[in-house]
Amino acid sequence: MKTEHKDTIKSFVIDTNVFIHKPDCIDSFRDNEVIIPLMVLEELDKLKSYHDERGRNARQAIRLIAELAKHGNLQQGVKMDNGSLLRVVLSAGKEGPFKLELDLANPDNRILATAYSLQKDGQRVFFVSKDINARVKATALGIKAVDYEKQKVDITSLYPGVREGDISAENLVQLKTQGFLEWNDSLLPNEYICFHREESADIARYNKTKKIIEYIRESEDSVCGIHPLNERQRMALHALLDDSISLVTLVGKAGTGKTLLAIAAGLCKVIEEKKYSRMLVSRPVIPVGKDIGYLPGAKSEKLTHWMQPLFDNLEYILSVYKKTNLKTIDHLFQSNFIELEAVSHIRGRSLPAQFIIIDEAQNLSPHEIKTIVSRAGQGTKVVLTGDPYQIDSPYLDSNSNGLSFLVESFKGQEVYGHISLKKSERSDLAELAATLL
Repeated sequence: MKTEHKDTIKSFVIDTNVFIHKPDCIDSFRDNEVIIPLMVLEELDKLKSYHDERGRNARQAIRLIAELAKHGNLQQGVKMDNGSLLRVVLSAGKEGPFKLELDLANPDNRILATAYSLQKDGQRVFFVSKDINARVKATALGIKAVDYEKQKVDITSLYPGVREGDISAENLVQLKTQGFLEWNDSLLPNEYICFHREESADIARYNKTKKIIEYIRESEDSVCGIHPLNERQRMALHALLDDSISLVTLVGKAGTGKTLLAIAAGLCKVIEEKKYSRMLVSRPVIPVGKDIGYLPGAKSEKLTHWMQPLFDNLEYILSVYKKTNLKTIDHLFQSNFIELEAVSHIRGRSLPAQFIIIDEAQNLSPHEIKTIVSRAGQGTKVVLTGDPYQIDSPYLDSNSNGLSFLVESFKGQEVYGHISLKKSERSDLAELAATLL
Protein backbone atom coordinates (compact mmCIF):
# COMPACT_ATOMS: atom_id res chain seq x y z
CA MET A 1 0.00 0.00 0.00
CA LYS A 2 1.40 3.38 -1.00
CA THR A 3 2.17 6.04 1.58
CA GLU A 4 -0.15 8.46 -0.21
CA HIS A 5 -2.97 5.93 0.16
CA LYS A 6 -2.27 5.61 3.89
CA ASP A 7 -2.40 9.37 4.34
CA THR A 8 -5.69 9.89 2.54
CA ILE A 9 -7.67 6.70 2.98
CA LYS A 10 -9.28 5.70 6.27
CA SER A 11 -9.51 2.03 7.23
CA PHE A 12 -12.69 1.23 9.15
CA VAL A 13 -12.39 -2.03 11.10
CA ILE A 14 -15.95 -3.27 11.70
CA ASP A 15 -16.87 -5.17 14.86
CA THR A 16 -19.38 -8.05 14.77
CA ASN A 17 -22.03 -6.17 16.74
CA VAL A 18 -22.23 -3.48 14.06
CA PHE A 19 -23.41 -6.09 11.54
CA ILE A 20 -25.96 -7.33 14.08
CA HIS A 21 -27.18 -3.74 14.51
CA LYS A 22 -27.32 -3.08 10.74
CA PRO A 23 -26.46 -5.92 8.37
CA ASP A 24 -25.64 -3.62 5.44
CA CYS A 25 -23.47 -1.30 7.54
CA ILE A 26 -20.56 -1.58 5.09
CA ASP A 27 -22.54 0.56 2.65
CA SER A 28 -22.28 3.50 5.07
CA PHE A 29 -18.52 3.98 4.64
CA ARG A 30 -17.94 5.78 1.34
CA ASP A 31 -14.68 6.17 -0.59
CA ASN A 32 -12.54 4.55 2.08
CA GLU A 33 -11.45 1.07 3.11
CA VAL A 34 -13.71 -1.29 5.04
CA ILE A 35 -11.91 -4.03 6.95
CA ILE A 36 -13.65 -7.17 8.19
CA PRO A 37 -11.44 -9.24 10.51
CA LEU A 38 -11.74 -12.96 9.82
CA MET A 39 -12.85 -13.42 13.43
CA VAL A 40 -15.92 -11.30 12.67
CA LEU A 41 -16.91 -13.78 9.95
CA GLU A 42 -16.38 -16.59 12.47
CA GLU A 43 -18.71 -14.90 14.95
CA LEU A 44 -21.34 -14.22 12.28
CA ASP A 45 -21.15 -17.89 11.32
CA LYS A 46 -21.93 -18.90 14.92
CA LEU A 47 -24.82 -16.47 15.14
CA LYS A 48 -26.45 -17.39 11.82
CA SER A 49 -28.23 -20.41 13.32
CA TYR A 50 -30.08 -18.28 15.87
CA HIS A 51 -33.79 -17.79 15.20
CA ASP A 52 -33.95 -14.25 16.55
CA GLU A 53 -33.05 -10.88 15.04
CA ARG A 54 -29.33 -11.53 15.61
CA GLY A 55 -29.47 -14.67 13.51
CA ARG A 56 -31.40 -13.01 10.70
CA ASN A 57 -29.03 -10.06 10.60
CA ALA A 58 -25.99 -12.35 10.67
CA ARG A 59 -27.35 -14.32 7.71
CA GLN A 60 -28.13 -11.13 5.80
CA ALA A 61 -24.63 -9.76 6.42
CA ILE A 62 -23.02 -13.03 5.29
CA ARG A 63 -25.10 -13.04 2.08
CA LEU A 64 -24.07 -9.46 1.34
CA ILE A 65 -20.37 -10.23 1.84
CA ALA A 66 -20.67 -13.44 -0.21
CA GLU A 67 -22.23 -11.50 -3.08
CA LEU A 68 -19.33 -9.03 -3.08
CA ALA A 69 -16.87 -11.92 -3.03
CA LYS A 70 -18.11 -12.90 -6.50
CA HIS A 71 -16.59 -9.72 -7.91
CA GLY A 72 -13.03 -10.06 -6.68
CA ASN A 73 -10.59 -11.29 -4.07
CA LEU A 74 -11.69 -10.33 -0.57
CA GLN A 75 -8.14 -10.62 0.79
CA GLN A 76 -6.80 -8.18 -1.80
CA GLY A 77 -9.94 -6.02 -1.75
CA VAL A 78 -13.23 -5.78 -3.62
CA LYS A 79 -14.55 -2.46 -4.93
CA MET A 80 -18.05 -1.63 -3.71
CA ASP A 81 -20.70 0.56 -5.35
CA ASN A 82 -20.18 3.29 -2.72
CA GLY A 83 -16.54 3.73 -3.78
CA SER A 84 -15.04 1.87 -0.82
CA LEU A 85 -12.75 -1.13 -0.90
CA LEU A 86 -13.85 -4.14 1.17
CA ARG A 87 -11.15 -6.41 2.58
CA VAL A 88 -11.22 -9.44 4.85
CA VAL A 89 -8.09 -9.53 7.02
CA LEU A 90 -6.74 -12.50 8.91
CA SER A 91 -7.11 -11.85 12.62
CA ALA A 92 -3.83 -11.35 14.48
CA GLY A 93 -2.84 -14.53 16.29
CA LYS A 94 -0.60 -15.34 19.21
CA GLU A 95 2.42 -15.47 16.92
CA GLY A 96 1.73 -12.07 15.43
CA PRO A 97 4.44 -9.41 15.25
CA PHE A 98 2.95 -7.22 17.97
CA LYS A 99 2.80 -8.41 21.53
CA LEU A 100 -0.25 -7.10 23.34
CA GLU A 101 -1.49 -7.45 26.89
CA LEU A 102 -4.61 -9.14 25.58
CA ASP A 103 -5.98 -12.64 25.90
CA LEU A 104 -6.11 -13.55 22.23
CA ALA A 105 -8.29 -16.55 22.98
CA ASN A 106 -11.03 -13.94 23.38
CA PRO A 107 -12.63 -13.22 19.95
CA ASP A 108 -13.15 -9.53 20.79
CA ASN A 109 -9.46 -9.16 21.60
CA ARG A 110 -8.44 -10.83 18.35
CA ILE A 111 -10.56 -8.30 16.44
CA LEU A 112 -8.83 -5.50 18.36
CA ALA A 113 -5.45 -7.07 17.64
CA THR A 114 -6.26 -6.98 13.94
CA ALA A 115 -7.00 -3.26 14.13
CA TYR A 116 -3.81 -2.71 16.13
CA SER A 117 -1.70 -4.60 13.56
CA LEU A 118 -3.15 -2.56 10.70
CA GLN A 119 -2.41 0.66 12.55
CA LYS A 120 1.17 -0.43 13.22
CA ASP A 121 1.45 -1.08 9.51
CA GLY A 122 0.81 2.63 8.96
CA GLN A 123 -2.87 2.68 8.09
CA ARG A 124 -5.31 5.29 9.43
CA VAL A 125 -7.44 2.89 11.44
CA PHE A 126 -10.88 3.56 12.95
CA PHE A 127 -12.34 0.77 15.06
CA VAL A 128 -16.14 0.80 14.70
CA SER A 129 -18.11 -0.98 17.46
CA LYS A 130 -21.41 -0.80 19.33
CA ASP A 131 -19.66 -2.29 22.38
CA ILE A 132 -18.54 0.55 24.65
CA ASN A 133 -16.03 -1.65 26.51
CA ALA A 134 -14.43 -2.73 23.23
CA ARG A 135 -14.12 0.94 22.26
CA VAL A 136 -12.50 1.73 25.61
CA LYS A 137 -9.96 -1.07 25.11
CA ALA A 138 -9.25 0.15 21.57
CA THR A 139 -8.63 3.66 22.87
CA ALA A 140 -6.26 2.23 25.49
CA LEU A 141 -4.31 0.62 22.64
CA GLY A 142 -4.06 3.97 20.89
CA ILE A 143 -6.65 3.13 18.25
CA LYS A 144 -9.29 5.66 17.24
CA ALA A 145 -12.58 4.07 18.33
CA VAL A 146 -16.01 5.25 17.19
CA ASP A 147 -19.61 4.17 17.61
CA TYR A 148 -21.62 3.37 14.51
CA GLU A 149 -23.35 6.72 14.06
CA LYS A 150 -25.79 5.81 11.31
CA GLN A 151 -29.41 5.86 12.56
CA LYS A 152 -28.40 7.77 15.69
CA VAL A 153 -30.15 10.79 17.20
CA ASP A 154 -29.43 13.29 19.95
CA ILE A 155 -31.64 12.20 22.84
CA THR A 156 -31.27 15.58 24.57
CA SER A 157 -33.18 17.25 21.73
CA LEU A 158 -35.65 14.43 21.03
CA TYR A 159 -38.92 15.71 19.57
CA PRO A 160 -41.33 16.02 22.55
CA GLY A 161 -44.58 16.22 20.56
CA VAL A 162 -45.72 19.01 22.89
CA ARG A 163 -44.85 22.67 23.27
CA GLU A 164 -45.89 25.43 25.60
CA GLY A 165 -47.74 28.38 24.08
CA ASP A 166 -49.10 31.82 24.87
CA ILE A 167 -52.59 32.92 23.93
CA SER A 168 -54.64 36.00 24.65
CA ALA A 169 -57.79 35.73 26.74
CA GLU A 170 -59.87 36.73 23.69
CA ASN A 171 -58.36 34.05 21.46
CA LEU A 172 -58.71 31.45 24.19
CA VAL A 173 -62.44 32.19 24.49
CA GLN A 174 -62.76 31.88 20.71
CA LEU A 175 -60.80 28.60 20.71
CA LYS A 176 -62.97 27.08 23.42
CA THR A 177 -66.23 28.40 21.93
CA GLN A 178 -65.84 27.34 18.31
CA GLY A 179 -63.43 24.49 18.96
CA PHE A 180 -60.65 25.71 16.69
CA LEU A 181 -58.48 28.71 15.95
CA GLU A 182 -56.30 29.73 13.01
CA TRP A 183 -52.69 29.40 14.05
CA ASN A 184 -49.70 30.96 12.30
CA ASP A 185 -46.88 29.64 14.48
CA SER A 186 -44.93 26.79 12.92
CA LEU A 187 -46.15 23.56 14.46
CA LEU A 188 -45.69 20.02 13.17
CA PRO A 189 -48.71 17.89 12.19
CA ASN A 190 -50.45 16.50 15.29
CA GLU A 191 -48.17 18.46 17.61
CA TYR A 192 -49.92 19.45 20.81
CA ILE A 193 -49.77 22.87 22.39
CA CYS A 194 -50.47 23.63 26.02
CA PHE A 195 -51.71 27.00 27.30
CA HIS A 196 -51.21 27.37 31.03
CA ARG A 197 -53.73 29.67 32.73
CA GLU A 198 -52.96 30.10 36.43
CA GLU A 199 -53.81 26.72 38.03
CA SER A 200 -55.34 25.12 34.93
CA ALA A 201 -54.22 24.35 31.40
CA ASP A 202 -55.94 24.23 28.02
CA ILE A 203 -54.60 22.00 25.26
CA ALA A 204 -55.03 21.91 21.51
CA ARG A 205 -53.58 19.98 18.57
CA TYR A 206 -52.34 21.34 15.27
CA ASN A 207 -54.17 20.33 12.10
CA LYS A 208 -51.72 20.95 9.27
CA THR A 209 -54.26 20.46 6.48
CA LYS A 210 -56.57 23.17 7.81
CA LYS A 211 -53.76 25.20 9.45
CA ILE A 212 -55.69 25.47 12.69
CA ILE A 213 -55.34 24.30 16.24
CA GLU A 214 -58.22 22.15 17.48
CA TYR A 215 -59.30 22.42 21.10
CA ILE A 216 -59.11 19.25 23.18
CA ARG A 217 -61.95 19.32 25.65
CA GLU A 218 -61.50 17.64 29.01
CA SER A 219 -63.87 14.70 29.13
CA GLU A 220 -65.41 13.37 32.31
CA ASP A 221 -65.82 9.97 30.67
CA SER A 222 -63.25 7.31 31.43
CA VAL A 223 -61.60 5.03 28.89
CA CYS A 224 -62.14 1.50 30.18
CA GLY A 225 -62.19 2.93 33.68
CA ILE A 226 -58.99 4.96 33.19
CA HIS A 227 -58.92 8.73 33.64
CA PRO A 228 -55.91 10.81 32.52
CA LEU A 229 -54.26 12.42 35.54
CA ASN A 230 -52.35 15.27 33.86
CA GLU A 231 -52.27 17.29 30.65
CA ARG A 232 -49.79 15.07 28.86
CA GLN A 233 -51.76 11.96 29.67
CA ARG A 234 -54.81 13.71 28.18
CA MET A 235 -52.82 14.38 25.02
CA ALA A 236 -51.57 10.80 24.88
CA LEU A 237 -55.06 9.37 25.27
CA HIS A 238 -56.37 11.75 22.61
CA ALA A 239 -53.75 10.54 20.12
CA LEU A 240 -54.37 6.90 21.03
CA LEU A 241 -58.11 7.22 20.40
CA ASP A 242 -57.82 9.22 17.16
CA ASP A 243 -58.32 6.85 14.22
CA SER A 244 -56.67 9.28 11.79
CA ILE A 245 -53.34 8.71 13.56
CA SER A 246 -52.02 5.25 12.66
CA LEU A 247 -48.69 5.45 14.50
CA VAL A 248 -48.28 6.70 18.08
CA THR A 249 -45.17 6.73 20.27
CA LEU A 250 -45.23 7.35 24.01
CA VAL A 251 -41.92 8.05 25.73
CA GLY A 252 -41.47 8.52 29.45
CA LYS A 253 -39.91 7.26 32.64
CA ALA A 254 -41.38 4.56 34.86
CA GLY A 255 -44.84 5.31 36.22
CA THR A 256 -45.87 7.92 33.65
CA GLY A 257 -48.70 5.69 32.41
CA LYS A 258 -47.43 4.77 28.94
CA THR A 259 -48.48 1.12 28.92
CA LEU A 260 -51.64 1.59 30.96
CA LEU A 261 -52.99 4.29 28.64
CA ALA A 262 -52.10 2.29 25.53
CA ILE A 263 -53.84 -0.86 26.79
CA ALA A 264 -56.94 1.06 27.96
CA ALA A 265 -57.24 2.76 24.57
CA GLY A 266 -56.72 -0.55 22.77
CA LEU A 267 -59.43 -2.30 24.77
CA CYS A 268 -61.81 0.59 24.13
CA LYS A 269 -61.21 0.44 20.38
CA VAL A 270 -61.48 -3.35 20.21
CA ILE A 271 -64.28 -4.12 22.67
CA GLU A 272 -66.48 -1.02 22.76
CA GLU A 273 -66.00 0.63 19.37
CA LYS A 274 -65.08 -2.56 17.48
CA LYS A 275 -62.77 -0.49 15.30
CA TYR A 276 -60.09 -3.19 15.30
CA SER A 277 -60.36 -6.98 15.21
CA ARG A 278 -58.05 -7.50 18.18
CA MET A 279 -55.28 -5.95 20.26
CA LEU A 280 -51.87 -7.52 19.66
CA VAL A 281 -49.34 -6.85 22.40
CA SER A 282 -45.64 -7.57 22.27
CA ARG A 283 -42.44 -6.80 24.15
CA PRO A 284 -38.85 -7.40 23.08
CA VAL A 285 -37.39 -10.60 24.44
CA ILE A 286 -33.76 -9.98 25.39
CA PRO A 287 -32.55 -13.59 25.55
CA VAL A 288 -29.33 -14.92 27.04
CA GLY A 289 -28.37 -17.41 24.36
CA LYS A 290 -31.18 -18.89 22.29
CA ASP A 291 -34.48 -17.28 21.37
CA ILE A 292 -37.77 -17.75 23.23
CA GLY A 293 -38.68 -20.62 20.87
CA TYR A 294 -36.29 -22.88 22.75
CA LEU A 295 -38.19 -22.52 26.02
CA PRO A 296 -40.59 -25.37 26.91
CA GLY A 297 -44.36 -25.09 26.64
CA ALA A 298 -46.84 -23.45 24.31
CA LYS A 299 -46.32 -19.90 23.05
CA SER A 300 -48.61 -18.39 25.71
CA GLU A 301 -46.66 -20.18 28.45
CA LYS A 302 -43.34 -19.01 27.05
CA LEU A 303 -44.54 -15.41 26.93
CA THR A 304 -46.10 -15.28 30.40
CA HIS A 305 -42.88 -14.28 32.17
CA TRP A 306 -42.02 -11.57 29.65
CA MET A 307 -45.56 -10.19 29.60
CA GLN A 308 -46.11 -9.89 33.36
CA PRO A 309 -46.21 -6.05 33.24
CA LEU A 310 -49.05 -6.37 30.73
CA PHE A 311 -50.98 -8.64 33.07
CA ASP A 312 -50.43 -6.18 35.93
CA ASN A 313 -51.97 -3.40 33.87
CA LEU A 314 -54.84 -5.59 32.71
CA GLU A 315 -55.63 -6.59 36.29
CA TYR A 316 -55.81 -2.94 37.28
CA ILE A 317 -58.04 -2.04 34.33
CA LEU A 318 -60.42 -4.92 35.05
CA SER A 319 -60.65 -3.78 38.68
CA VAL A 320 -62.07 -0.41 37.58
CA TYR A 321 -63.67 -1.34 34.25
CA LYS A 322 -67.13 -2.60 35.13
CA LYS A 323 -68.16 -4.63 32.11
CA THR A 324 -70.74 -7.35 32.72
CA ASN A 325 -69.30 -9.93 30.33
CA LEU A 326 -65.68 -9.04 30.96
CA LYS A 327 -64.42 -10.18 34.32
CA THR A 328 -61.11 -12.01 33.93
CA ILE A 329 -57.90 -11.76 31.95
CA ASP A 330 -58.42 -15.31 30.68
CA HIS A 331 -61.74 -14.23 29.17
CA LEU A 332 -59.96 -11.46 27.24
CA PHE A 333 -57.67 -14.01 25.62
CA GLN A 334 -60.30 -16.69 25.13
CA SER A 335 -62.56 -14.16 23.40
CA ASN A 336 -59.66 -13.24 21.09
CA PHE A 337 -59.74 -9.60 22.20
CA ILE A 338 -56.01 -9.78 22.95
CA GLU A 339 -53.16 -11.73 21.38
CA LEU A 340 -49.63 -11.98 22.75
CA GLU A 341 -46.71 -12.26 20.36
CA ALA A 342 -42.93 -12.20 20.66
CA VAL A 343 -41.38 -9.39 18.63
CA SER A 344 -39.13 -11.89 16.87
CA HIS A 345 -42.24 -13.72 15.56
CA ILE A 346 -43.92 -10.64 14.04
CA ARG A 347 -41.59 -10.70 11.02
CA GLY A 348 -43.37 -12.19 8.02
CA ARG A 349 -46.87 -11.59 9.36
CA SER A 350 -49.37 -9.23 7.80
CA LEU A 351 -51.46 -7.60 10.47
CA PRO A 352 -54.58 -5.83 9.13
CA ALA A 353 -57.20 -4.09 11.28
CA GLN A 354 -55.35 -4.59 14.55
CA PHE A 355 -54.39 -2.35 17.45
CA ILE A 356 -50.72 -3.23 17.97
CA ILE A 357 -48.85 -2.26 21.14
CA ILE A 358 -45.08 -2.73 21.35
CA ASP A 359 -44.02 -2.17 24.95
CA GLU A 360 -40.41 -1.48 25.99
CA ALA A 361 -39.63 -0.51 22.38
CA GLN A 362 -36.39 1.19 23.45
CA ASN A 363 -34.81 -2.27 23.45
CA LEU A 364 -35.30 -2.61 19.70
CA SER A 365 -32.83 -1.56 17.02
CA PRO A 366 -33.89 0.78 14.19
CA HIS A 367 -33.94 -2.24 11.88
CA GLU A 368 -36.26 -4.16 14.21
CA ILE A 369 -38.57 -1.14 14.52
CA LYS A 370 -38.75 -0.92 10.74
CA THR A 371 -39.61 -4.63 10.56
CA ILE A 372 -42.47 -4.23 13.04
CA VAL A 373 -44.02 -1.04 11.65
CA SER A 374 -43.82 -2.37 8.10
CA ARG A 375 -45.99 -5.36 9.17
CA ALA A 376 -48.97 -3.06 9.72
CA GLY A 377 -51.75 -3.91 7.31
CA GLN A 378 -54.68 -1.83 6.15
CA GLY A 379 -56.60 -0.27 9.04
CA THR A 380 -53.99 -1.12 11.67
CA LYS A 381 -52.77 1.22 14.40
CA VAL A 382 -49.31 0.79 15.90
CA VAL A 383 -48.40 2.11 19.36
CA LEU A 384 -44.84 1.98 20.68
CA THR A 385 -44.01 2.80 24.29
CA GLY A 386 -40.73 2.96 26.16
CA ASP A 387 -38.11 4.83 28.13
CA PRO A 388 -34.93 5.52 26.09
CA TYR A 389 -32.95 5.83 29.33
CA GLN A 390 -33.79 2.28 30.47
CA ILE A 391 -32.19 -0.03 27.93
CA ASP A 392 -31.40 -3.72 28.44
CA SER A 393 -29.77 -4.42 25.07
CA PRO A 394 -25.95 -4.37 25.35
CA TYR A 395 -25.46 -2.66 21.98
CA LEU A 396 -28.08 0.08 22.13
CA ASP A 397 -28.19 3.34 24.04
CA SER A 398 -30.55 6.29 24.42
CA ASN A 399 -29.30 7.78 21.15
CA SER A 400 -29.16 4.70 18.91
CA ASN A 401 -32.24 2.66 19.90
CA GLY A 402 -35.06 2.18 17.44
CA LEU A 403 -37.68 4.07 19.44
CA SER A 404 -35.65 7.29 19.55
CA PHE A 405 -34.75 6.91 15.87
CA LEU A 406 -38.40 6.45 14.90
CA VAL A 407 -39.52 9.54 16.85
CA GLU A 408 -37.05 11.74 14.99
CA SER A 409 -37.71 10.07 11.63
CA PHE A 410 -41.52 10.28 11.73
CA LYS A 411 -41.97 13.75 13.23
CA GLY A 412 -43.81 15.91 10.72
CA GLN A 413 -45.80 13.01 9.22
CA GLU A 414 -49.58 13.47 9.27
CA VAL A 415 -50.24 9.85 10.29
CA TYR A 416 -47.98 10.15 13.33
CA GLY A 417 -48.46 11.39 16.89
CA HIS A 418 -45.98 11.50 19.76
CA ILE A 419 -46.05 12.49 23.42
CA SER A 420 -43.17 12.64 25.89
CA LEU A 421 -44.72 11.95 29.28
CA LYS A 422 -42.97 13.64 32.18
CA LYS A 423 -44.75 13.10 35.47
CA SER A 424 -44.88 9.76 37.24
CA GLU A 425 -48.36 9.05 38.59
CA ARG A 426 -47.55 5.69 40.15
CA SER A 427 -46.72 7.05 43.62
CA ASP A 428 -44.64 9.75 45.27
CA LEU A 429 -42.02 7.11 46.04
CA ALA A 430 -41.89 5.94 42.41
CA GLU A 431 -41.56 9.54 41.23
CA LEU A 432 -38.64 10.13 43.59
CA ALA A 433 -36.97 6.88 42.56
CA ALA A 434 -37.30 7.66 38.86
CA THR A 435 -35.93 11.16 39.39
CA LEU A 436 -33.17 10.61 41.94
CA LEU A 437 -31.80 7.13 41.30
